[in-house]
Amino acid sequence: MDLLCVRHGRTEWNARKRFQGHTDIPLDDEGRAQAQALAALLRDEPIATAAASDLLRAAETARIVLGARDVPLRLDPDWREMRFGAWEGLTWDEIVSLTPELDPGSDASPKTYTPQGGESFEQLAERVRGALQRVVAETPAGATALVATHAGPLHALLRVLLGEQSAEALKVRFVPASLTRFRHEDGGWRLVRLNQTAPPVAR
Repeated sequence: MDLLCVRHGRTEWNARKRFQGHTDIPLDDEGRAQAQALAALLRDEPIATAAASDLLRAAETARIVLGARDVPLRLDPDWREMRFGAWEGLTWDEIVSLTPELDPGSDASPKTYTPQGGESFEQLAERVRGALQRVVAETPAGATALVATHAGPLHALLRVLLGEQSAEALKVRFVPASLTRFRHEDGGWRLVRLNQTAPPVAR
C-alpha cells in the first residue's frame, strides 16, 4: 500500500503567519494554484481511496488533486490541524508577547507546548493514529490512498509510522501543498518521499 499525504495549499492566514488550527480558512488564489500543480504532479497516480480533513483548505486541496477521478472523498475531522485554542488567529510573535514563558524559537515545535483551550501533541497523535487505521482498512492491499491534511497531523503521522526518534531526526517543516509518501511493505512503513513540492503549472 502507498500512502500519499499532502499538506493543503496556502491560505491568507498562512501568508500572514497566523495559527489556523480548527479555524476554517479557505485556500487563497496562490493556494489553489499550488494544489493544481500538485494535481499535475500526481496526475498518473492510481488513487483508490481518498480522505481529507473536513476543513475547507484541506478538502478543497483534495478535490483539486483528485480532479476527474471517480474516487469518493471521505471527510474525517480526525485529520484536522492541531487545535490551537486561544492562539488561533494570532502570529507567533503575538502569542509570545501574551505568554512570555514560551521559547520564542519553538514556533515549529508543537510537541513542546499545549495552547490554552487547545490540545497536546500526544492527543493529536492519537486521533491521527485512528484516522490512519480507517484509511488502511478501506484501501485494498497494494493500492494507493490519498490523504489531504495539515502540518501538525503530518508531524504526528511521522511519529506514528516511523517512531519518535526517527521522526525527530528528519527536522522537517512541512510547506503548503507538499507531498509526503509512505509505503507499507514487509509488515512495516517506509518513508519514500518527504515534503516534495510540485513545479508551478503554466497559466
